[in-house]
Amino acid sequence: MTSMEEESSSLLDVSLAEITFVYFDVETTGLKPQFGDRICEVAALCCKGGEELRAYHTLVNPKRPISPGAFRVNLISEEDLAHAPLFEDVADDLLDALSDGVMVAHNARFDLGFLAAELATIHYPMIDTLVVDTLTLARRYYSFPSNSLSSVARSLGFGTEQLHRALSDVRLTRQVLETFMDDLRPQGVHTLGHLLGAQGGIIPMPALRQVPLPPAIEEALAQEGNLYIRYVSAEGEETERIVKPLRVTSLRDYVYLVAYCHMREARRVFRLDRILEMGPLQQP
Repeated sequence: MTSMEEESSSLLDVSLAEITFVYFDVETTGLKPQFGDRICEVAALCCKGGEELRAYHTLVNPKRPISPGAFRVNLISEEDLAHAPLFEDVADDLLDALSDGVMVAHNARFDLGFLAAELATIHYPMIDTLVVDTLTLARRYYSFPSNSLSSVARSLGFGTEQLHRALSDVRLTRQVLETFMDDLRPQGVHTLGHLLGAQGGIIPMPALRQVPLPPAIEEALAQEGNLYIRYVSAEGEETERIVKPLRVTSLRDYVYLVAYCHMREARRVFRLDRILEMGPLQQP
């Protein structure tokens, strides 16, 4: 058993009042990290026994545009992000905050998927911690009109004036979980192990699927260098580009290259079977 497994096992019998919960939320440029969408705001709130211990919050420059759909939800503009730090500049402080205790998120797989993608981009390993998902608990034990955070919060009587911003959402998630724990206590949910059992077990940490890398891409990734590609779009348009590969991922039956495109001055996603030609370039 690893030290992390031993630590997790030792926490299972600890009273919920003695557990430090770290409420976590991200706002993003879109919905799909595998297509290059990125985190543009992040927050972590550490609480124990009903007391707030510390909060971490920052905007993050995603180095790509906010999608219209994401902007309608979070109202974060590109002007807001222009002078924000990059993820690589905030990663250590964020991971320090997340390491304080058991992570809590509403729709945890969404937030963890984006976190995993960002950490992979800067060659950091994914964190290994226990996770409580308030969305899973809502679905298992309640019949809310909708299980979105806003609907759950309104059904429980909480104000939702500042939804869809990371710091306000983590504070709302805290209120939701504390209400859930009060409701579940008469059913025998007193320890962290009981709570994880109530949600159906441990939520596994996501990992980006590993796919075989063409040698030119593998070399560019290893050397953090640039790559020449000749690419044909779905509409049949051919373009020549200089890109900096960031990672390779897969979805369904296709493999994709996520890269910074110097021509577009933004992060783009290229389907590998549409790359007609590629070759290494020296880092400028």
